[in-house]
Amino acid sequence: MALYQQFSNALSASLIDSSKIILALSGGMDSRVLLRLLAIYAKQHPTRQCLAVHIHHGLSDNAERWLADCQRWASEEGITFAAERVQLSLSDRESVEKAARDARYHALGQYVEADDVLLTGQHLDDQAETFLLALKRGSGPKGLSSMAEDMAWGKGRLVRPLLTTSQSAIASFAQQEKLEWVVDESNEDTRFDRNFLRHQVLPILNHRWPSFAHAVHRSARLCAQQETLLHEMLRPELDAMLGALGGLSISALTPLSAVKRDYLLRLWLELLSVALPSERQLQVLWQEVACAQDDANPELKLTSGSIRRFDGQLYWVTHSQDVSGSSQCWDLSSKLPLPDDLGMLRVISATQPATMTLNRSALTAPVTVTFNPEGLSAHPQGRRGSRKMKKLYQEYRIPSWQRRRLPILMANEKVVAVANLFVDKAFYGSDCELIWDK
Repeated sequence: MALYQQFSNALSASLIDSSKIILALSGGMDSRVLLRLLAIYAKQHPTRQCLAVHIHHGLSDNAERWLADCQRWASEEGITFAAERVQLSLSDRESVEKAARDARYHALGQYVEADDVLLTGQHLDDQAETFLLALKRGSGPKGLSSMAEDMAWGKGRLVRPLLTTSQSAIASFAQQEKLEWVVDESNEDTRFDRNFLRHQVLPILNHRWPSFAHAVHRSARLCAQQETLLHEMLRPELDAMLGALGGLSISALTPLSAVKRDYLLRLWLELLSVALPSERQLQVLWQEVACAQDDANPELKLTSGSIRRFDGQLYWVTHSQDVSGSSQCWDLSSKLPLPDDLGMLRVISATQPATMTLNRSALTAPVTVTFNPEGLSAHPQGRRGSRKMKKLYQEYRIPSWQRRRLPILMANEKVVAVANLFVDKAFYGSDCELIWDK
């Protein structure tokens, strides 16, 4: 069974022993075929944990029936099933397609843990549609790379096992296996750009050039290879431009050509998982934020956050929760998850003093972690005298929006350390080192 072998090979390249497989099960033909392939795989690998997740958008009058169908099919195939109901909140400039896609992937992300693999059913014809949509938007090589067969996604990986398979081959398999599937009536609505391409444009192109979809996939792959090469060449240069708190040096970018500077800015934002700005937004970013007057406090607002300038560096500032009221007890023996996706704190053994090494024997009281510097003072190791935390943050050049998001270790109402910044003189030593994994 050629399609199953392709499916198995795609999984084998991404799975490790601890990986769980999560299938995004819409109930359409493509995901229904994936469900059958996953069932075959699960029987051959009985120790592998597999889960099918259906996202209920509530956009169709048939949504409840689709959920019931997906649950029944998963049960028949012997695959554990889960469903998530989502509500869409549409902005004035956002399409229903994008809102539904974003809500769907956000819901799926809740099931994907470290090293897990998320399966989605995009195929060769979907790739051609994605490429043409990127072309319509005037995208460069990054956008024209379209969809990857295997990519890092959230805490795990996203794998598209059918991406090199035509829809007709998938349909043949579905019919051969006598499968049932959901038919979404909205897929016929050509007011949506993707449906317009699917029903009115691609049939003409495929009739004229039967290998058109394969050629598009090849072009997308070449664009992706070009992007990978540029990343490999420019990532070390970008890393050298970044400060300890993630700020990007404006002075390092200034002498570069506009083409190279814009690419480095895009790469910086991409590594931060930020939706890439348009060409016009990049111009605004450089001219009105990076090159603003020294006494200005410029800001470029984007969908999920904003870009701000401080002390000669550009910073990405996400829309975030106020964590200044948070307080957590910590015994230092295991990793401590921080609120609002601020990462983890951990302590490792140390053999010599360093910036963030502690004297464990000085920690005679329970340690707590807080984020509110108000009213606190500290005496950083290597500096003279004690200072108010507000003053220290100014001296350490901490941007104002980060000053209540830095983890502060406390013991007996005294500051032990501020993660990645300093250890108080009274608690400094060489026993162990404080690490903040962001």
